[in-house]
Amino acid sequence: MIGQKGLPATYGGVEHHVEQVGRLLAARPDIEVTVYCRRPYCSDVGPEYLGMRLVCTPALASKHLEAISHSVTSTVHALMSGADVVHYHALGPGLVAPLVRYLSRAKVVLTVHGLDQQRAKWKAPASHVLELAYRMSGHVPDAVVTVSRALTQHYEERFGCGPVYVPNGVPQPSPSAISERLRSEHGLEPGRYVLCVGRVVPEKRADLLIRAAHSLPTDVKVVIVGGSSFSEDYVAEVAALAGNNPRIVLSGFLYQDELAGVYANAAVFVQPSDLEGLPLTLLEATSYGIPVLASDIAPHREILAACRCRAHRMFPQGDVVALAAQLVLMFHDREALREEASREGSSLVAPYDWTAAADALVEVYRTVTGTLPPATSARHTHSRIALPTLPLG
Repeated sequence: MIGQKGLPATYGGVEHHVEQVGRLLAARPDIEVTVYCRRPYCSDVGPEYLGMRLVCTPALASKHLEAISHSVTSTVHALMSGADVVHYHALGPGLVAPLVRYLSRAKVVLTVHGLDQQRAKWKAPASHVLELAYRMSGHVPDAVVTVSRALTQHYEERFGCGPVYVPNGVPQPSPSAISERLRSEHGLEPGRYVLCVGRVVPEKRADLLIRAAHSLPTDVKVVIVGGSSFSEDYVAEVAALAGNNPRIVLSGFLYQDELAGVYANAAVFVQPSDLEGLPLTLLEATSYGIPVLASDIAPHREILAACRCRAHRMFPQGDVVALAAQLVLMFHDREALREEASREGSSLVAPYDWTAAADALVEVYRTVTGTLPPATSARHTHSRIALPTLPLG
């Protein structure tokens, strides 16, 4: 796995995806998994993690060059190691895929986590480069994997290819109390705040939530968990919009028990994004039994479409008035909605299973390499998998 910043996963959705499927693949007797990490994100990590081999390769310390330069150095290392499959995650690394496809015996798999060329943080010429990567993604890989049905349909219609739909999974929730640090520093109390989790980048629309916050009761806080992803200008814009308002909590990234604590005790989870692939944060919030208010983009509809209760709702994308109105209604009815969300949570997340995702990837690898005894065979073909992953959003 090449292109993600590093493991353990603490940065974004691609890293969490790689960690979860990678550990399950590495547990199989017929597969070796190598995960490539960028300096300096791997400085405190040993040579192995959850059964995966970690290799740290160099990258240029630049917003526009770090990811692609890391994909180049990692791909070269993967080819020299004799990998059978080079698995790229996200569009950017696809720029390097022709080296593998046409100059080696290794097979190329690309997982599309989202249409990265549409992300607002990338200006010209970076957006043009990502547009090229997008166009190549429908032609160069031996197999394309998509994490949402919307992306699957898009690739079928745009490129006429038959992508393999392998959705993200969601781990079991780990309910925790709000940490003493967050209580003392920000005054967080159970059921007295609304929550948004994700990188602070333009397409996630944290600004929209801050603008809607004035409609809530004056003792209710808005907690935005996340930080910059080469998006310092937008982070500054969000901070300026929040000003010195103590009701707006910009916590930065939270991990493990602290993150579990803010999930478990939120009154409402809000996902106002303009662009997503298949958001892990929305799946996690749903698994915790939190009422969800999300923009009506296709990936959110895909997750929430099976909801049979009032607890999970959507508002028109970008409509701050509708967001504020729904937020007020849901907060005032939060206790009843929480009961409904708790009952609905397990059924909504049931289709999103990491073990099923890993099993599906094994079949993709067997198909592209032509090594098909089936999974139940007593004799396995030993495959070495190098999975380049690149979180460009």
